Amino acid sequence: MQLRRALATVAAAAAAAVLLGQPASAAPAPAIQAATLASTISLSNCSASLVRYPTSVSTDRAMMLTNGHCYERGFIAAGTVLRNVSSTRSGTLLNASGGALGTVRADRVLYATMTGTDVTLYRLNTTFASLQSTYGATALTLSSSRPSAGTSMSIPSGYWKRVWNCAIDGFVPTLREDEWSWTDSIRYNAGCDTIGGTSGSPIVSSATGQVIGINNTGNEDGGRCTLNNPCEVAADGTVSVLSGRGYGEQTYWFTTCLTSARVIDLTLSGCLLPD
Repeated sequence: MQLRRALATVAAAAAAAVLLGQPASAAPAPAIQAATLASTISLSNCSASLVRYPTSVSTDRAMMLTNGHCYERGFIAAGTVLRNVSSTRSGTLLNASGGALGTVRADRVLYATMTGTDVTLYRLNTTFASLQSTYGATALTLSSSRPSAGTSMSIPSGYWKRVWNCAIDGFVPTLREDEWSWTDSIRYNAGCDTIGGTSGSPIVSSATGQVIGINNTGNEDGGRCTLNNPCEVAADGTVSVLSGRGYGEQTYWFTTCLTSARVIDLTLSGCLLPD
């Protein structure tokens, strides 16, 4: 997972260097386009982003999306799902060029797991409208559709203040890393060289500007199903390893589990989020 790669990268670098004002009935402004750092968030050890559901309204609490393995209390054990847990996680909200706009702070984990997918979705202590009014920040919209192979995408990292431009090479029935397994994972094209610290970065469709996934891992050394060396498991159980390849997890799953009040309900028919 690219969180540990981030810590190692920062340590090496350190050694080398001695290293929204709308009516309640209205939705927030349309999603920004890809290929900038607007609405990304820099965490202490990961990347994150300011996000909204397609049905969110301006008076809703804003949300911050990152990986499950970026959860502030450490990696989440396989088989565990966290819901409505208190939090004080904070990060720095960035503008399009990577400049700091201000600090955003969470008060609750709405959903987090490293089982089936690798996500943490936080509720912030302020609304979309307040962030729009204060910083001019417009949240990225979570797409409600499954992405397709060949989709051009950007991976903007708040941690590194850098954007990777890549494409979806295909999908992996099961991606396995150490004790964790993820379902229908996104495989990036060869040469999409995401690095440690990009964990939690949104995967943004170049065509729509909407979030279609979240960056979470890459095979560093050609290892087989070990930490920082995920392997691909086909439907028939065949295991393969693509050294150097990066991966992400789909995020439209959130939209399959929402009530009309925009609350996550894991019991809803068709809900794809693990429970």
